[in-house]
Amino acid sequence: MHQAVRDLMTPIGKFPRINDSATFAAAVLALEQAQQDYLSGRKEQRILLVQGADGKILGKLSPTDLIRGLEPNFDNVVDSRASSFISTGYVIDAMKDLKLLWSKPLDDLCTTAKDVKIADFLRKPGHSQIIEAGESLNMALHRFVLYRHDSLFVMEDGKLVGLLRFSDVYREISRRMKDVCRL
Repeated sequence: MHQAVRDLMTPIGKFPRINDSATFAAAVLALEQAQQDYLSGRKEQRILLVQGADGKILGKLSPTDLIRGLEPNFDNVVDSRASSFISTGYVIDAMKDLKLLWSKPLDDLCTTAKDVKIADFLRKPGHSQIIEAGESLNMALHRFVLYRHDSLFVMEDGKLVGLLRFSDVYREISRRMKDVCRL
């Protein structure tokens, strides 16, 4: 049974949005509101999509992304593409610890909250986080495992049509084990 990514993805229109020109503080409040709306049942999604002035989706925002916004250059210490393939050893850890000695993100929190824009720290989805709607769920599962993404941007005919969340794929794995494997 070949199941495609489109079968489990959530359409892009179901996600709350924020403009990339919004401040760090506005992003924190929007994420908090998205979480409250999700928990109360008012909204189906809590992933916050970031759009440009033209309305085009540029990426997504999570609490982890906001924390990275406090340390926008921290990821530059080690290339993220390389770090997913190598074990983080004492050299890399030492370099990151040294970087931390010079940074005090919580001391500058109020300045960051009002001066830093989402566009300043938004990480746009890389090639590994984009998948075609017609691809198999097996391909999506490989990307989740290999690259440790929590969601994939789903494209069809060059247009963003939805997101596939890791939780959706996990739910499908669980369902198949119970229904198909009869476990």
